[in-house]
Amino acid sequence: MELITGQRFKRTSKYIRAVIILTGLAVLLVFLLFASLVLFSKVLGAPPLAVPQSTLFYSDDGEVIGENDNGQKRYWVNLADISPALIDATIAVEDRQFYTHNGFDLKRIAGAVVADIRAMSKVQGASTITQQYARNLYLGHDKTWNRKFNEAFYTIRLETNYSKKEILEGYLNTIYYGHGAYGIQAASQYYFGKDAKDLTVSEASMLAGIPKGPSSYSPFLYMEHAKKRQKVVLLAMANEGMIPEKMVNKEIGRQLVFNRGHKTSDRKAAPYFQDAVKQALKTQLHLDESTVEMGGLKVYTTLDTKEQEIAEKTFSDVITETSEIQAALVAMNPKTGEVKALVGGRDYELTPYNRAIQAIRQPGSTIKPLLYYAALEKGFTPSSTLKSELTTFSYDNGKSSYTPHNFNHQYADSEITMAQAIALSDNVYAVKTHLFLGEKALIDTVRRFGLETKMAHVPSLALGTSGVRVIEMVNAYSMLANGGKEVKPVFIKKVENHKGEVIFEQQTENKQILDPAPAYVMTQMLTGIFDKKLNGYTKVTGSSIASQLTRKYAGKSGTTETDSWMIGYTPQLVTGVWAGYDNPKNIAVPAEKRYAKDIWAQFMENSLEDKPEKKFKESKNVVGVYVNPENGKLATEYCPVKRLTYYVKGTEPTEVCTEHLAESKPHKKAPKKSENGTWYKRLLNLWGD
Repeated sequence: MELITGQRFKRTSKYIRAVIILTGLAVLLVFLLFASLVLFSKVLGAPPLAVPQSTLFYSDDGEVIGENDNGQKRYWVNLADISPALIDATIAVEDRQFYTHNGFDLKRIAGAVVADIRAMSKVQGASTITQQYARNLYLGHDKTWNRKFNEAFYTIRLETNYSKKEILEGYLNTIYYGHGAYGIQAASQYYFGKDAKDLTVSEASMLAGIPKGPSSYSPFLYMEHAKKRQKVVLLAMANEGMIPEKMVNKEIGRQLVFNRGHKTSDRKAAPYFQDAVKQALKTQLHLDESTVEMGGLKVYTTLDTKEQEIAEKTFSDVITETSEIQAALVAMNPKTGEVKALVGGRDYELTPYNRAIQAIRQPGSTIKPLLYYAALEKGFTPSSTLKSELTTFSYDNGKSSYTPHNFNHQYADSEITMAQAIALSDNVYAVKTHLFLGEKALIDTVRRFGLETKMAHVPSLALGTSGVRVIEMVNAYSMLANGGKEVKPVFIKKVENHKGEVIFEQQTENKQILDPAPAYVMTQMLTGIFDKKLNGYTKVTGSSIASQLTRKYAGKSGTTETDSWMIGYTPQLVTGVWAGYDNPKNIAVPAEKRYAKDIWAQFMENSLEDKPEKKFKESKNVVGVYVNPENGKLATEYCPVKRLTYYVKGTEPTEVCTEHLAESKPHKKAPKKSENGTWYKRLLNLWGD
């Protein structure tokens, strides 16, 4: 008996030693496996923390005007910009040992296993904040062994390569709080209409309870469940010594004021402008589509929200609802090129086609200032005269001919000055000038003005028959307004990435492209379209809107059968307006022919209403003298009309007007023959270009 017992004891001892050895080997193996994973995670380096984040667009005064998201509204904020109450509430209810464990709470895991065994089902979770963060970043929520292994691996990688602060910040910025709000900043804005840093204890405890079950604990869906969950959070905070126990009932009973909505509007402001901004992000900054759409960028634009609102309101006020005509507007700061307002069509929801930057349309007579600038550089002056009469021009070595017509087929049948020709928009004068300079001269000049669209080498180019974009023309006029300096349309002032790092900041250069003297002379000539002193065989083309204007403007209108334009400026603002049909057809309704002018006048007046009136900066190489606008000669005291006109120094007139020397005093001139036409011809003058 004793022998048998001893053998059994030896056998039992052997089994025990075997179990101990095997257990030790297993522990060692687990330790080695864990150490290998840690070492491997170190070798692999930090896993990327990139998550889809809303890209926000700001106006020039810092107001949010829109955002891009993929259905997940998420705005990344630093841990320092999150309420300490929210941080405490989250740690208390989600992971009390967060600051002490290495990614896994073994005690909590063991407790969860026991609880699950007792209930014969999974009733208690044991995931730490790091594990949840790993799941949110890289994995789905399927319950497979492969997913659990990957979750554990990514948890180790996060803990090995990032600090607790970085992990907590990332978690709070990625966790789902329901109703499309991802991250605490989006949740704070949606539920309470405030930033995460401003959350109170009661608000923080309500939000901290939602991630456990966003659809079950939403106060907008189940307030009773949400309040019970809030109490659990507050009790957890009290147990951890984060708040006094007496605060629990006080905070539970506190009345919460909900917001239910994000700060960013569902209808984004200035949608055509924002499309242009996105295009600029891709073409100028070379950002890919995913970064633009979901990269968490903060894009600070040039948009002036007041001017944008004025532009959109003016469109609706001027254009009748029944009209099918389209229109576009671009307003720029001529010194910097910053686009302050942009309207690409009457209704973005109906058609996002951006006519301000995409459509190529005939500019009509708005091309003439560029032609006459080239003429000024070649020796022409505002007093240069050419005969305005019906003329047929031969070109292409006599193989082709071209006969331009003035509006309403009216001509002076005598010589007129360049200053009067541009004010009356005389087409014959323009074509004569174009052919005198040579067809290549205008094309070379428009390239200097920044126009890139294809131009035809034909006489009619002087009348704007080759298409251009609205934004190109506004940019070209900006160079006249700023004294000839290079300028390009600017939509973006600064861009920050999701970390708050500045990745782009606009730099303005002041490269001189045009001669400032003829540029100033050209500007002064363009003020003539509103000045009745330049009336001749017809009225100046700005006469129909001159009564609406309260300050000095330079500008030019343009009209073709299918397109209506008005572009004009002050030293502070240059604006171009186009109106026409998307599928080009004749603009037959007289009121529609006036849309571009009326929109321009109302927009400029309202936009500049509270701004000081500034004078165009005079170049040192110009001189102003009074001339008789009919012949461009120096005016005398006997001339009935005299107008201050500017010239490049050395080109001003020296010949004195002698037409009125015999008269003792001025008297009204007899109307020209062309002005004695029928009443309907005089009425049609109001809609000339």
